[in-house]
Amino acid sequence: MSDPRPVFRGRFYLITRRCTQRQFLLRPDRETNNAFTYCLAEAAARYGIVVVLPQMMSNHHHTVIYDPHGLINEFMEQFHKMLAKCQNVLRGRWENLWASEPPCVVEVVEPSDVIDKLLYVATNPVKDGLVERVHHWPGPRTLNALLKGRPLRARRPRHFFRERGPMPAQVELTLTIPPELGDRDAILMQLRERVAAFEAEHDAKRRETGRRVLGRGLVLRQSWRNSPTSHEPRRSLRPRVAARSKWARIQTLQRNLEFVTAYRHARAAWLAGTPIPFPAGTYWLRRFANVPIASTEAN
Repeated sequence: MSDPRPVFRGRFYLITRRCTQRQFLLRPDRETNNAFTYCLAEAAARYGIVVVLPQMMSNHHHTVIYDPHGLINEFMEQFHKMLAKCQNVLRGRWENLWASEPPCVVEVVEPSDVIDKLLYVATNPVKDGLVERVHHWPGPRTLNALLKGRPLRARRPRHFFRERGPMPAQVELTLTIPPELGDRDAILMQLRERVAAFEAEHDAKRRETGRRVLGRGLVLRQSWRNSPTSHEPRRSLRPRVAARSKWARIQTLQRNLEFVTAYRHARAAWLAGTPIPFPAGTYWLRRFANVPIASTEAN
């Protein structure tokens, strides 16, 4: 069993989740793009999550968020559950849509680290040799929406949700640079420049090697039943923290270690019949067992 993981308010995260068997179950098309946007927007609105930048690839998604209320787990549960059910109906499937491993959730520590992750998320289709430019990717045009301040809109998918059910008929998602990250205009300018530089760098590499991108047309013609033929490393490390600064990384890891130590101490006290409050950041026992939580939350 893995160590308990703290959930604090006011944190940036990079969420990654992959489809089972690496299948192209999220291969872009009109209905899939709409369902991804709809489920993401509805879950974010339900739990007050600030979505900074998502990217829906054919067999996984990356999403950078800011969590002001410490509700990332509830958000992921709603988003992934609804999207999986919706896509299974669309594809005529019954089995699990997502891989059996849990989502990869990385706390992104400093503003510069968040910008690095935004670049990674935005340029994923270019990095993987699928398209030459980010805006060529046929999934939801999330980078364009962030840079231009245009909301993403989606309608309730008719193939799954009830017409008179509780889910909203339409949703709107505005991708946001929260004030906690810094000046919005400066960050968007930096992101725009770094994306352009990344695309130019990969252009130069392709000219040197003679390699070509798969292209938008072939992406759209791929069967959702297929999977990549490339080898995927197994049993690699799953990071929980992203920080270029050695000291910021050490500080965050030390905070998490102190949480685990306090959590184990509180658990042992409860098992011994002398209960004490669990440390701030305790999630599962707070939500499902209503245990008392220490009032001071880590920074």
